[in-house]
Amino acid sequence: MVVKVEDALAYLQMDISEAVVERKIRAIESLIRSETNNNFQDRTVRFKVPSCDGMLIGNSPYLAAGDTVEISDSVNRGLYVIVSTEAGRMNVDKRLHDSASNTVTKVVYPEDVQEGVLNMLQWDFTMRGKVGIKTESLSRHSVTYYDMDDQNSLNGYPASLIGFLEPYRQMRW
Repeated sequence: MVVKVEDALAYLQMDISEAVVERKIRAIESLIRSETNNNFQDRTVRFKVPSCDGMLIGNSPYLAAGDTVEISDSVNRGLYVIVSTEAGRMNVDKRLHDSASNTVTKVVYPEDVQEGVLNMLQWDFTMRGKVGIKTESLSRHSVTYYDMDDQNSLNGYPASLIGFLEPYRQMRW
């Protein structure tokens, strides 16, 4: 996961369930990966291992509990978080199907992307209900709205909030 649920809850300092925060983090991670066309893989940590009984059979000194890996070239294609490593096996956060070969690659997100995700989460939980409001007055109650179009937003987030993605955009072929 791009940021840990515990870190997000500590940053937000709100009473929000872990399941809701985890779902939002996964959605934002998917948005970032698709928008930038960047999978943030550390290709130096890539290997093939089988999966059996819901676990990856094999281990790497470069992977630890809490790391995110991407599995490709398998029926188990997707992002997984390593829950534990023991005795040459890796347990992940989602169910794995038995497969003779899974290409496992470590995923590493830069710190500015992690900070940007925390800012997006905070905006989601505090400002989402006020989308489109540019100014608001109290006396004689006046509200001015601005357009949320392609020029100043991305998937419902203000363009100023997602500027951190610019250095990580890759061309689509």
